[in-house]
Amino acid sequence: MKKVTIIVPCYNESASLPMLSAALQQLMDSQTAYEWEVLFVNDGSHDLTLEMIKSLREADKRFCYIDLSRNFGKENAMLAGLDYATGDCAVIMDADMQHPPTLVPTMLAKWEEGYDDVYARRTFRERESWMRRTLTRVYYKLLQRTTRFDILPNVGDFRLLDRKCVDALKQLRETQRYTKGLFCWIGFRKIEVEFEHHDRAAGKSTFSYSQLFNLALDGITSYTTAPLRISTVMGIVISILAFFYMIFIVVKALVIGEPVQGFPTLMTAILLLGGLQLFSLGIIGEYLGRIFHETKNRPVYIAREVVL
Repeated sequence: MKKVTIIVPCYNESASLPMLSAALQQLMDSQTAYEWEVLFVNDGSHDLTLEMIKSLREADKRFCYIDLSRNFGKENAMLAGLDYATGDCAVIMDADMQHPPTLVPTMLAKWEEGYDDVYARRTFRERESWMRRTLTRVYYKLLQRTTRFDILPNVGDFRLLDRKCVDALKQLRETQRYTKGLFCWIGFRKIEVEFEHHDRAAGKSTFSYSQLFNLALDGITSYTTAPLRISTVMGIVISILAFFYMIFIVVKALVIGEPVQGFPTLMTAILLLGGLQLFSLGIIGEYLGRIFHETKNRPVYIAREVVL
């Protein structure tokens, strides 16, 4: 009998866990052809999430958990789940019921057909602001044009991964993780299934615009050096323009003469070049910062307690 592991990263999800656990129990009881394991990853929650997970474990041994020593972030929590998953395949889903457990049988059917990565694509983003939808669309277009492999738009972490994919992802131990890119980077046979993305069942999202911006920045700097090339091209173009402008000034001074003028032009040139230099240094700093973190070779996460 094949075994399925459901990985659920949790951060302050005590309000959603009763509904999620009931839906997962109904799923597991209806799909008797598989052996099931639900692996909750408590990512340093401050509410009653861990206590509720432990009570679920006492009532049903199919519910397992990993308690991380602090909040390491969702990306690292997912890696912890993959490290301890024992199933022939793993399903990653959120704890807030935005990822419907009713879609898992469809994913399993595609997996049985021979696909290694069955990813869920959102068809409807309920109550999401126009600004956020627009920024998301622009970001994915930018990422697709600057990377050497396809980054799937409107695709999150809700997916089924074959054991081959799980083992491949476990080998990637980078600390600055952008898992949506890693899913695409490892390759394997992929197929999509669609689902409607609704509001959270309870609580509120912990992702702010600043956190989403940092996640987007991680995605860009982790999979492309295009920003470094942009700063290089800008430097070359400005140097060429400055050279021709210098020739123009010299010729004008020799032919016409030049009174003591040009303060606005001088200040504009200084501010423009200074701004571009700071912008380029900022890009270089982002990459150096990531190199700095990776060279420390620290563990991606630390587990305080593991109950399987």
